[in-house]
This record gives sequence, C-alpha cells and structure tokens, in this order.
Amino acid sequence: MRQVRHLLEGKGGSIYTIAPDAPVLEAIKLMAEHRIGALLVMRGGQLLGVVSERDYARKVILQGRSSAQTAVADIMRNDPLTVGPQTDVLDCMRLCTDSRVRHLPVLEGGKVVGIISIGDLVKAVIDAQAEQIEHLERYITG
Repeated sequence: MRQVRHLLEGKGGSIYTIAPDAPVLEAIKLMAEHRIGALLVMRGGQLLGVVSERDYARKVILQGRSSAQTAVADIMRNDPLTVGPQTDVLDCMRLCTDSRVRHLPVLEGGKVVGIISIGDLVKAVIDAQAEQIEHLERYITG
C-alpha cells in the first residue's frame, strides 16, 4: 500500500496556515479561497493545532459567536494527531476513523511537511484497488 509521502507528492507543496490569534472569519475566507476544509494553526514554524470547517460550524455558528470577534485559538483542535511521510495510507485511514478526524498534519523531523485529508486517503485506496483489479484482469485474461 502507498505511504503518505506518495500522497504529498501528488498534492503539490502547498501548506495553508493561520496564526492562532487571527479571527475565525479570516480562517474561513482562506479555506474558501483555497477550496480546503482545514488550516494548520502555526506560530513561528510550530504546529499548535488544526482548525476546520467542522470546528467553525460547531463552535462558532451553533454557539452564536461572532466570526470576526472569535480567535482561531478559541475553536481549534489542540495537539492534533500527526503522521509521518512513511506512514501507511491504511494506518492513516484507521487513525482518522478511530479518532473521528478528517485532517492529519504530516511531520518529518518535527517540521510540518504537509497535511492529508480523509478525501486524499479514500482516493488513494480507490486508486490502489483499481490498479489491483486491472492487474488481476490482465492475469486472468492472459
């Protein structure tokens, strides 16, 4: 099975971040602009957390808070689960499923090198299955 590093190679090198003291409204605008569902919350190269559309919906909208007045730090997920580039895609799928998270920051040597989503993982599994089916069909038909 493929590893996280293979997924990152296919995604390009973009890592979208936001400061913890930024207003949530800024985070939502960035997510919309880049068509992503989460941002890494960082200060000076250090990963502090992850903020997602789900956090926004549950911790701002449903609680009647102001997007412009609420800081990202107030709604982000602290101490996020992380994986390394060598982590197997299926292990990441289990981690996301068991922990009920949709985004995993990727760290190498303590430095953020990317982020993968459950969508990235599902696509990788589907692609691997399609490859396997094609290989088996070729084997059967000779």
